[in-house]
Amino acid sequence: MAGKEDVKLLGLPLSPFVVCVRMALHMKGVSYEYLEEDLNNKSELLLKSNPYVDELFAGRSILPTDPYERATARFWAAFAGDKVPFSQLFPAWYGVVTAQAEEERAEKVKETLAAIERMEVAFAKCSGGGNAFFGGDSIGYVDIVLGSLFWFEAVRRVYGLEIISASKTPLLAAWAERFGGSVEAKEAVPVTKADMAVQYINKFRAPAAGAAKLASSE
Repeated sequence: MAGKEDVKLLGLPLSPFVVCVRMALHMKGVSYEYLEEDLNNKSELLLKSNPYVDELFAGRSILPTDPYERATARFWAAFAGDKVPFSQLFPAWYGVVTAQAEEERAEKVKETLAAIERMEVAFAKCSGGGNAFFGGDSIGYVDIVLGSLFWFEAVRRVYGLEIISASKTPLLAAWAERFGGSVEAKEAVPVTKADMAVQYINKFRAPAAGAAKLASSE
């Protein structure tokens, strides 16, 4: 197993993608040193570093071994994440946060709920109707991508939008309970992450609200 002095994780505290990597490293049993980055002034280490955790380290596999299941997992992870042109969920929910007008936000809410409904169908297929996670009986690649979105809780607190709900997406709601109780999630996504995300959204909203008020008075 790699020692802590051998592995450095570069990122930002509120990045869902950094959280993905933290969960993957935990699943692999890899200790690491976390280094916070300034994306406006990227370090040389960040610019030259981009290892793929599942292939680089031994231990528990994150992706399925079956080629078809592996391809399916990559597709749904891309759908939930930021892999253009496949991503739909990430740009939708992030658009809720960054929208400058209520009409724009309402449209992004619709897109978000449509995307999460597709993830509900995907879970039913990937889990075979009986497995606890997208990856089977244990957490896998799609789980850590979707499960890193602690921003969902922040969006609920700020805007009252339940992206995953027991009434509309019961399978994902049950999955979220299981995932949230996992060692991987507790290690990489503490409750304070959502608190920090709420603070970020509120800071983002203040200038936008001021700009909208100024525009309406002109």
